[in-house]
Amino acid sequence: MTDARFEEGGEEPLRLIAQDAEDLKVLSSLVQDAVLPVTELKYDAKRRRFAALVNRFRWEDRSEAERVGRAYERVRSVLVVEDVRKVQSFGFDRSGKDLVLSVLSISFEPGEDGTGRLTMILAGDGAIALDVEALEVRLDDVTRPYRAPSGKVPRHD
Repeated sequence: MTDARFEEGGEEPLRLIAQDAEDLKVLSSLVQDAVLPVTELKYDAKRRRFAALVNRFRWEDRSEAERVGRAYERVRSVLVVEDVRKVQSFGFDRSGKDLVLSVLSISFEPGEDGTGRLTMILAGDGAIALDVEALEVRLDDVTRPYRAPSGKVPRHD
């Protein structure tokens, strides 16, 4: 007997790649209000890869949950940025091991010859800036969806 796998469920996990500004808008909308401990931010300079393990609100499921009266859901997802040359963080202390971050949006400012700066805006005036050789961002769901602990849709006042 083997354990059930995510892929055997009725819904497929998201597996998306953003390689231009329009793609990134879609990906940004899906990670809006994702939360993560600061300890889940990783930069591998040798591989030039930045990764974050986030708990994202399932915006794509909101209408269905409301239609059938089911609880709102979150899912753990990996956000990976390739070809990263430099990482900077602003407005928060990365050494605060208990710090939880909340993603508001992700944007891209193109530079010369395909390079540019990807910026992840965080709640509370924080940000993470990634200087990249080229825009390539992946979002992969890695767990089954679970009931959102708050039971509510995230709000911004």
